[in-house]
Amino acid sequence: MKQLFTGTLGLLLAFATPAQDHPADPQATTETVNLYRNLKKLAGQGILFGHQDDLAYGVGWKYVEGKSDIKEVTGDYPAVYGWDLGGLEVNSPNNLDGIPFKKMRQYIREGYERGGVITISWHARSPLGKEKGAWDTTHGTVASILPGGDSHILYKEWLDKIAGFLLSLKGSKGELIPVLFRPYHELTGNWFWWCRNTCTDFEFQTLWRFTYYYLQQEKKVHNLLYVYNTSGDFKTKAEFLQRYPGDEMVDVLSFDAYQYEDPQKNDWFEKNTYQLLKQVTELGKEKNKLTAFSETGYEAIPYANWWTQTLLNAIGDNPISYVLVWRNHGYAAWNKKMHYYAPYKGQTSEADFIKFYQLDRTLFEKEVAAKKLYSDL
Repeated sequence: MKQLFTGTLGLLLAFATPAQDHPADPQATTETVNLYRNLKKLAGQGILFGHQDDLAYGVGWKYVEGKSDIKEVTGDYPAVYGWDLGGLEVNSPNNLDGIPFKKMRQYIREGYERGGVITISWHARSPLGKEKGAWDTTHGTVASILPGGDSHILYKEWLDKIAGFLLSLKGSKGELIPVLFRPYHELTGNWFWWCRNTCTDFEFQTLWRFTYYYLQQEKKVHNLLYVYNTSGDFKTKAEFLQRYPGDEMVDVLSFDAYQYEDPQKNDWFEKNTYQLLKQVTELGKEKNKLTAFSETGYEAIPYANWWTQTLLNAIGDNPISYVLVWRNHGYAAWNKKMHYYAPYKGQTSEADFIKFYQLDRTLFEKEVAAKKLYSDL
């Protein structure tokens, strides 16, 4: 297989290592460079709080202008807005969670114009056409879309659509909106077609490097900060970096981990997450990268003090840039229970979340807007 990629990899390996205070993309837009540098300045001073799909819907509502479960509880929006492009690659008008891409573009602009930060993941469907979508685990899927593979042209067509959307994200002055781009998230898991049980480390690294090359060099997308994101199943720094594509193609080191056990009876999540974040933030310091806890949460948050007594303890003194909790879907027909990860008015953990919000260390939109993250201060 390696022989097939020699030409492309030769180009990819020719990328110079980014300057110490510059994103991986040497041609990153001014606003993207400023966001990168300002997030670095903030690291250790405060943690931006993020929420997936925050503006689109919440528990008991959908598509209400200006509404947000976070804002209903605190009077403020989250500092980071998470979105997902799954479905765009197959021309769906809505993403995999049902959000119309036209509305998503509008919400992204609104959050950015208020001073918030945008992060985007991509639950891409299986390029082999499997019905399981991103959750297809057919071995060889990644190999099929690499240079020389049977589905390589299809993959480039997908990237053309992703690039088109990313280049359509513009602020009021016509500037491109910076995005923390988190493709192939949870890459060390075993549930997506790009995970370690479906492709070799070399194949995954080649996928990342080609994606990076194609978006930048072929499609001229220069408003991205690239987020390397594993699942929370690594034990050592070496394991975390096992599929790492290289410092010259990554801006943020991160992983995802969720609470499943009752934290009042089992403190494993708290202790394990702290140790994993310690390793990642140490790597961030060594490699001069931003770090993040890019997905977490406790479904339906049944523990009233989870925010200040569990999540904050799990983060501890680790100087991450942001933490993002998953979406507030509401009642889920697939498992016949409530599926949400942030509090809403009247929810069990509402009072504790207000305490969490009021801490100097946690940053929400009003605070980050005042810091003008997209300006060269």
